[in-house]
Amino acid sequence: MDAVSQGEKNLSCSWYQKYYFFAISYFMKSSASFHMVDCVDSSNNYAMEQVHAGLAGSGMAWFANEQLSGKGQRGKSWESQPGANITMSVAFVPPKAFWSQPFLWNALIANTCRQFLAGLTDHTVTIKWPNDLYIDDRKAGGILIENSYQGQAWSWSIVGIGININQTSFDSSLPNPISLQQLTQSLYNVPDLAKQLHLQLIHAVEHPEAHSILWEVYQQHLYKRYQQQKLRKANAVFETQIMGVNQYGQLLTKDTLDRAFSFGEVEWIL
Repeated sequence: MDAVSQGEKNLSCSWYQKYYFFAISYFMKSSASFHMVDCVDSSNNYAMEQVHAGLAGSGMAWFANEQLSGKGQRGKSWESQPGANITMSVAFVPPKAFWSQPFLWNALIANTCRQFLAGLTDHTVTIKWPNDLYIDDRKAGGILIENSYQGQAWSWSIVGIGININQTSFDSSLPNPISLQQLTQSLYNVPDLAKQLHLQLIHAVEHPEAHSILWEVYQQHLYKRYQQQKLRKANAVFETQIMGVNQYGQLLTKDTLDRAFSFGEVEWIL
């Protein structure tokens, strides 16, 4: 197949994707819908504004063509070429089954995004703790979950997702970015892919697997599991073996000691 016909193939859904798209649509709640917005500071901020204004329903998504101040983990920015990538936020009312184990909610979202991306490439797709999406050893996307509480009630969870699709040039300060187009040399219809991911997320939330299965799948696809990896804590760099993640969302490692690190406590050296 030549490059042009391959690109045309990727611009449209396969028969399986079309079937999956419409099959999941059948299960959607009436409150769930997909909105496209031209330009926002951050899709997560925009989604939270809709929640506070009483304009959001659980499952609503906002796909931003352009973000002026995209948000990443630990206060970092997320830069994306306008119109080239999935930059989307989805508002959910988390099911009560996850209230006592919030990291399993993170696992549910990360597993779904990983599965979606794995369906678009033959390369290995993993989750770098806690919720970056990696293709082989390069970062293809990230997830930022911001929550809102009313007393003891977990009222809203804003799931922000950025996935590199058609962008081919990245800031030189980024250590290891990759996009689908760079892998396949093909163009993709980004809004259509975002809609497919949106529906897969809704289906996953409305029909969650058992917590034990969510846990097993997250661990199975954990980046660098059972491999040696350099980490930095404060000013100290050390090498350790990545063992997994515990029920509290802590990264488990093994060297001379068995250790557990909370999010933000260590930095990966890649």
